[in-house]
Amino acid sequence: MTVPALWYPTDKCFVDGGWVDPASGETLPLENPSTGAQIGRIARGGKADIDAAVAAAQAARHGEWARLPAFERGRLLTHMGRLVLTHVDALAEIEAADVGKPLKQARADAVALARYLEFYGGAADKIHGETIPYLDGYTVYTLREPHGVTGHIVPWNYPMQIIGRSVGAALAMGNCCVLKPAEEACLTALAFAAIADEAGFPKGVINVVPGLGEEAGAALSEHPGVHHISFTGSVPVGTLIQRAAASNVIPVTLELGGKSPQLVFEDADLDAALPFLVNAGIQNAGQTCSASSRLLVHRPIHDQLLERLAARYEGLRVGPASADLDVGPLISAQQKSIVSGFLARGADLEVAARGKIIDTAPVGGHYIAPVLLAGVAPDHALARDEIFGPVQVVIPFDDEDEAIAIANSTDFGLVASVWTSNGARQMRAAKAIHAGQVFINNYGAGGGVELPFGGVGKSGHGREKGFEALYGFSTLKTVAALHG
Repeated sequence: MTVPALWYPTDKCFVDGGWVDPASGETLPLENPSTGAQIGRIARGGKADIDAAVAAAQAARHGEWARLPAFERGRLLTHMGRLVLTHVDALAEIEAADVGKPLKQARADAVALARYLEFYGGAADKIHGETIPYLDGYTVYTLREPHGVTGHIVPWNYPMQIIGRSVGAALAMGNCCVLKPAEEACLTALAFAAIADEAGFPKGVINVVPGLGEEAGAALSEHPGVHHISFTGSVPVGTLIQRAAASNVIPVTLELGGKSPQLVFEDADLDAALPFLVNAGIQNAGQTCSASSRLLVHRPIHDQLLERLAARYEGLRVGPASADLDVGPLISAQQKSIVSGFLARGADLEVAARGKIIDTAPVGGHYIAPVLLAGVAPDHALARDEIFGPVQVVIPFDDEDEAIAIANSTDFGLVASVWTSNGARQMRAAKAIHAGQVFINNYGAGGGVELPFGGVGKSGHGREKGFEALYGFSTLKTVAALHG
């Protein structure tokens, strides 16, 4: 697959409403994970480019953007959402070539981007303050105000969705944004800037600076002109970003790793559960923070369910994004090496089933067949560490208490699901599991842009999606008027 004809440049930054060369004059290669071939080059932005983008955002926050009523901001976001839908097929092809995910998944991401913009467009004028009963002679009320300039560092696995949920929410609250996309996947982030320009956003409100994390990303994280940082990615990088932000005493939203379990009890509807159990682990080749990489199975149904899981795994097919199969390639040779290393550490484990890489898959692509591992001890590295690849482990349990203990036995706490027809057990488990989201008899709830999303423990803090994201991208002011 090659990238379709683009209507915007890929080797420039978008700053202050225009396309500009990076200050370094340098570019970085962009690879198609399905083939390993270079498909373009992106700007190698750095500190000077971040400085320019932050300066543009600072100017914009005091200009026309600051004077727009909330409903007008909402109209711009809604209009942009409609424009995204007009570009949805092109965006899907671009994302599939850039990230390697099957076309149907890439198209779903483009549609989700439009939905985020529509949701936050409608929500922009729905965030209200409160009046607070107080002492006689006082009127006290609160206001929700934007932070000012927000920095957004997004990963390569779901660029469009994560831009939509973070930048969309920040814009709805009246912030001005500087976006640093992952160097492995910049094309739809740049498309986002082009569509925002087409929609009529004032210059400086949205700025995009591609580049390396240790250069452009670090400069954005520590910039004194930024008032809030949103980051999705790994725990080590999130820790670095939080330290950098702390030097300027600004808040951060961190959505980090996960080792999300699905708990399957003996009274579960296995026919309903089976697609969720597998798809939640292999979507985007398992390169998903909220991927369900642990399947905790009640021992009375363990063998039966394992047999059905194995049959489904044996039918999975892996190939290039253009083939639109179950699983695409990993993002890079480096990521393939990381996942292969984990599998080597699990050489002692039982391989219950494995998918198949199609014979016509390009030799240079970064493919790994999905693997289902059985009888895994809860303290094994593959049951505790985030692999970020199409690997699921099956862990048996004997009773509800043990299931909860295993579910809570990692450092992560992003997502979990519980499969049982017992209503009391559903409520007990949902309360007892340490996670930011718990699903009962489903997994992911179809994405749900309205549903607050984030983790506990090393999965991060703060919430994106829904109205909670709007609260996070704003600050609360209390006004107390003494009038007698």
